[in-house]
Amino acid sequence: MRADPSTDWPRATYDALRAADVRHMAYVPDAGHSTLIGLFEADGAVVSNVLTSEEEGVAIACGSWLGGTRSVVLMQSSGVGNCINMLSLPVQARIPLLMLVTMRGEWDEFNPWQVPMGRATEAALTAIGVTVHRAETGEDVVATVEQAARMAFDSDQQVAVLIGQRLLGKKKW
Repeated sequence: MRADPSTDWPRATYDALRAADVRHMAYVPDAGHSTLIGLFEADGAVVSNVLTSEEEGVAIACGSWLGGTRSVVLMQSSGVGNCINMLSLPVQARIPLLMLVTMRGEWDEFNPWQVPMGRATEAALTAIGVTVHRAETGEDVVATVEQAARMAFDSDQQVAVLIGQRLLGKKKW
């Protein structure tokens, strides 16, 4: 039974990614992705890699594709700045890349250090050649991820789905 995206968008997103035959997930730990990370880690048919830097995820996703496996990279908007140079690999080699990016520096942000990269995320990705889509509701996330997976894997594109901070809620420390 598929999850209802309006009430359980992380589960519905997981279902959409598995339906797209994603069998590898790389991530930097992030509260916004915690449910999705847990679902992937509990799936014995999926390989999960914890990263020390987001750029590692880009390289691992490229290697996974070359080995015949579809991958997704989960990161926070602050991590996009860490992997900009590495993104030249899939862009120039036309290797499919799917990234889900939880946004910071937007709605109800408490940490001023998150604001600059939050503002620059979409422009930085677009400038390097990555197609960017935004999702602001649970339904948007699932539909956008389904489309982004098709675009990435069927058309050898690099696609990022930006998940709005308003959907994720305020970080609590």
